[in-house]
Amino acid sequence: MLRELKTFVAVAQEGTFAAAGQKIGLTQAAVSAQIQRLEEHLGSELFDRSGRNARLNAQGMHVLQQAQEVLRLFDEMAGGRQAPGRPGRVVLGSIASSQATVLPGVLERFHARHPTVQVRVVPGVSFNLLNQVDAGELDLAIMIRPAFALQADLRWTRLSQERYWLLAPVALPAELGWHEMLATQPFIRYERTSFGGRLVDRFLRQAGIAVQERAEIDELGAMTQMVARGLGIALVPQVFGQAQWPEGVRVLDLGAQGFFREIGLLRRTSRMPHPAVADLADLIVQAHAGAADDAD
Repeated sequence: MLRELKTFVAVAQEGTFAAAGQKIGLTQAAVSAQIQRLEEHLGSELFDRSGRNARLNAQGMHVLQQAQEVLRLFDEMAGGRQAPGRPGRVVLGSIASSQATVLPGVLERFHARHPTVQVRVVPGVSFNLLNQVDAGELDLAIMIRPAFALQADLRWTRLSQERYWLLAPVALPAELGWHEMLATQPFIRYERTSFGGRLVDRFLRQAGIAVQERAEIDELGAMTQMVARGLGIALVPQVFGQAQWPEGVRVLDLGAQGFFREIGLLRRTSRMPHPAVADLADLIVQAHAGAADDAD
């Protein structure tokens, strides 16, 4: 129920379900569902639903004080679960594309410094990783930056910027431009609810292009291989550290309408991190900076 309590506090602070969703990165429907689960769990309604705003009723005011205290105590417990100088565990969330590039070298250097500290890498899409960092389930997360503003107790460190390209099978005529390809060829869509997929969706809307969808998927390597096998075309970011594209793929530059996704490191600022967590964060940042320098 921790996630539901956090959402409840956000609604109480922001005054509406929509504003709370904007603050914490959830849709209004998701906020409503979490509040409903919390009310069902507690056995009572928490809001006066007679108006447009989400006003707490008497029970809601009572629960708000308790919820804030529960969240405060949980933060204290999370902050003390790994006392300085003691062996422990770091939980790192990561999107799939980052796990295969810089992360192996980072973990090699980290374990040389902290041989008794276990690192658990949790895979996930950026939306889920964001919520897990916010809930204290992850110490850090490598993820795509969302389009909405992050709340004040979350810290974002930019790691890289990944340019999107149009990938097409080499069998397609070379004289076709990217706009004509997108308008006429089967399209493999980057899963639209992911942060990276939302950038693709926004680009297509701004360009006024209605694509002919053949598939929708959230795994960039699989998308590239589908293009190489002639199943369609795709708008795909060039993952940081990726030197080249596979055979069978033609890469088209989007020119002045090109767009990017930003990859960064997310962490909490409301408590002092364990030294091992801070060191892992520094190694991740250094690895991206070093790889960028080598590329230049």
